Amino acid sequence: FLAFETYLHHNIKYPNFAVESGIHGTISLAMKIDEYGRIADVAVIKGIGYGCDDAAVQAIKAMPRWIPGRKKGENVPVVHRLNIEMILRQ
Repeated sequence: FLAFETYLHHNIKYPNFAVESGIHGTISLAMKIDEYGRIADVAVIKGIGYGCDDAAVQAIKAMPRWIPGRKKGENVPVVHRLNIEMILRQ
């Protein structure tokens, strides 16, 4: 989990307009992890706008492969939901 948080910290580009407007909050995303661990179909379930949703989606799409789900010894696609907190740091 720490590696995931570190990745997001280094790869999400907080939009200037969101910083200037003091926007922060939690973005809820859904994504599919295919049987090879590739991320696909990233969608915003609940966003905060101001370009933050797009920044979160782009960071997730650029992630390295995940470990795929397994069922009865076979790799299978799974849908994963996650929340990303956009926090203004001074």
